[in-house]
Amino acid sequence: MNKVESLKKNADFKLVFNEHKSVGNKYLVMYIKDNACNYNRVGIQVSKKVGNSVVRHRLKRLIKESYRLNIDMFSSGLDIVIVAKRAAVGKTYKEIESALLHLGKISRILSEN
Repeated sequence: MNKVESLKKNADFKLVFNEHKSVGNKYLVMYIKDNACNYNRVGIQVSKKVGNSVVRHRLKRLIKESYRLNIDMFSSGLDIVIVAKRAAVGKTYKEIESALLHLGKISRILSEN
């Protein structure tokens, strides 16, 4: 099982945004950067423009759970920042999970299994 930690410091987020590979779809944008660890560090960002705190927290929980349940499919040694778009408001878990896996697939960080 892959270990995962969260990105918490603003400096870590800035590093990923500045030295990144980005992919996006209708609901999410994913920024990816290699790190020196054997595990992934994931940060989730939802802007105040998306909605009030209830809406933002629900989106964060959906994204976090989607990643947690599919963690074995992702490659190790990455810093990943996932940014939610305004179009993701009100979407179901399956739609968010599908968007996350789609981004992993087009950025080629999903394992072949």
